[in-house]
Amino acid sequence: MVTTLTAVDLEKIQAHITAHKDVPGALLPLLHAIQDDIGYIPEEAYPLMAKGLALSVAEVHGVVTFYHHFRTHPAGKHVLQVCRAESCQAMGSEKLEAHIKSILGIDFHQTTADGAITLEPVYCLGNCACSPAVLIDEELYGRVDSQKIDEIIQEARSSS
Repeated sequence: MVTTLTAVDLEKIQAHITAHKDVPGALLPLLHAIQDDIGYIPEEAYPLMAKGLALSVAEVHGVVTFYHHFRTHPAGKHVLQVCRAESCQAMGSEKLEAHIKSILGIDFHQTTADGAITLEPVYCLGNCACSPAVLIDEELYGRVDSQKIDEIIQEARSSS
């Protein structure tokens, strides 16, 4: 297998596999640990995880692709998540999404050319009373309109 992962990333992935291999239902916690550590779930690590957890590569792939939370490619410096749950949609998140996609020049699951921002959908941020909501990195914003998102994006770009 040709790898684009660094030796350090491979070591981190293997350490997570070793730490989780005897845990019942280990795949989800393993995937979270890997993404938390290196920022995404590299497809080339699927065989390693499958072997370590006695699963098929298809099972690993199926879980990674089922959950929108997991990324299969490195993210930008900042991750901007737009809530797509019913409350946010009722309060204008679709218009907000279109505005964000337009100013960033990307779609969901893509990263801006400068590597500053990755745009992701999320299906509830638990901030329904303040819809529409977005999360950038670990900071939650409610009642977001086009002016507010422009400010959030400008701040993220200036810190990149």
